[in-house]
Order: sequence, then structure tokens, then C-alpha cells
Amino acid sequence: MQTALKLLTLGFLACAIAAPARADDYPTKPIRIISDSAPGSAVDVTFRMVMDRLGTLLGQQIVPVDQPGASGAVAAHTAAQAVPDGYTLFAPALSLFISLPGKAENLPLVLPRDFVPVGSLIDQPMFICASPASGLKTLPDLIARAKANPGQISFAATGIGRITHLTGLLLQSRAGIKLQVVPYTGGPAAALTDVMGGRVPLIIEGYSGLAGAIQAHKLNVLAVAARRRLPDFPDLPIVSETLPNFVAGGWQGIVAPRGTPAAAIEKFNAALNKVLAEPDLAKQLAARGAYVNPLSPQETNAFVNGQQTQWRPVLDAFEASINK
Repeated sequence: MQTALKLLTLGFLACAIAAPARADDYPTKPIRIISDSAPGSAVDVTFRMVMDRLGTLLGQQIVPVDQPGASGAVAAHTAAQAVPDGYTLFAPALSLFISLPGKAENLPLVLPRDFVPVGSLIDQPMFICASPASGLKTLPDLIARAKANPGQISFAATGIGRITHLTGLLLQSRAGIKLQVVPYTGGPAAALTDVMGGRVPLIIEGYSGLAGAIQAHKLNVLAVAARRRLPDFPDLPIVSETLPNFVAGGWQGIVAPRGTPAAAIEKFNAALNKVLAEPDLAKQLAARGAYVNPLSPQETNAFVNGQQTQWRPVLDAFEASINK
């Protein structure tokens, strides 16, 4: 009996010692990263640009798995049910954390209740642009006209409750104005057609969806809701120059199923941040309106929680308005 107990104890000790060693060897096989973006979308392309380099650095293939549907709930459910071994991760966008309660099952996500943070990829600040036909040239122009004509100016947004819409709501709240939202589905293409045609005076969107129109001078760019002036647009005012501390944009991070070994998370995070520090990659991403935002797991957790705190009053006010 004592011999059996001794062998059993030694077995437990061996497992305890071996587990961290296996985590330290991570990764030893391809890593799947689930995303709720559609194949070929701007988010998907940006994501793959980073993952290709990360796979080379880690010595294992990074396999993107696109699972769009149900406002991101499909991808979130699949990722949450994955084995927590570090070989299945999840790349949720802001919209899965900043979402109207009840809009989709188990959304919005909360860290670390639903997943453990791994790292951060990019920020995509929102651009506020006007149709040339509107005559609007600056953000102060827009605010002044909106105050003189409450509810008469509309803005195009790609979906109700998404960051383009929420940015417009925040703008109204902070500037003390009233705008009308015109929601579009399927990305900014249809919205752009109406704005450039002068049927809708404003559009709020990330740069990747507006790049062609901006470069062709078919939009007047009023301001960008970034933390600081963008290197590629040094003469473009940021919104906070008119409305202090106004920052709004999409972002994408990496999380893991709860129970994923800490050593695997730390190793993945270190490799991810090393890739994001590569100047040529940062330049390529910036050309698409995506700006690298490398963070530790702890910083990622704090960042996500801070974003949820920032947007909760906006969501609550909007939900109250539609439930009247």
C-alpha cells in the first residue's frame, strides 16, 4: 500500500514538473486563431499581415479561422469552448466588447470573466468626413451648423450599435448637437456612394474604408478621433483639439480560453509585441489606417475594461432612447 501511494505521489509530482516544461516549449504545433471577421475584409487582411510574421517568429504556422455570424457570438462561443492549451486563441474586435446587451447571445464580452487577455494588435481611429457638396470644411463648422439646425444633419454609419454609430452618438453628446444617423449594412461602400453623391452630408468610418475617396479628394476630412495627430496626416486636426479628450476608434486584441497556461500566453505576447515593433510592418498597417498598439496581457485587460467604461454611458443612453 505504501509503495502504491509513493508511486502515485511521484506520478503527481512528475506531472506537476512536466506541465510547465511543456508550456515553456510552446508552441510545438500550429496555432489556430479564431476571428469573427469575414474573409477578405479589411480587418481580416490586417490580421493576416501580422499573423504571417508572427508564425515565422514562433516557428509554427498561425492558422486564421474566420467565423463571422450573429454579431460575433458564433466565433466567441467556438473560442470559449476550445481546449485551453494555447493552441486555440481568439481575435475579437471592439464590437464584441462594446455591444448592446442582448443584441447577441453572451455579448458583450467581459475580461477576465469570459476569456483571459493575451495582447493587443491595432487601433483604428474614426475619421469624420463630409461630402464636398455640404460645404463643411472643419469640425467647428459642423458643430456650428448642427447647433443652428438641430436634427437636420445626417451621418452615415455602418450599422447601429457599432463604433461608427457610437462615435456619432458621442460626438452629439460632447458637442451638444443633434444629428440623424443613416445606418448601412455590408461595409462603407454604399454609404460612401450616398455621401459622395451629396445625399448624406457626413460619414464616420475608419480610414481603410475611406482611403480611395480621401485620396481622390471626394471627401472633406474634418477631423480624426485619434489620441494624437497621425504621422501620415500631420495637418489633420484631431477631434480633441475641439472637444477635449475625445478619442474613438476600433481596435482588435487577442484573448485565450480561461485556463490557458500563463507561460504560453506570455510567450505569445512577447512574440506578438516583437512583430508589432517592426518599423516596416507598422508603416504598412498605418497606410491602412491601423496603428500598432502593443500591450502586455495586464495592459490589455486594463485597456479593454477602460474602453467598456468609456462607452457604457453612450450605450446606456442609446438603449434608453430606443426603449422609450
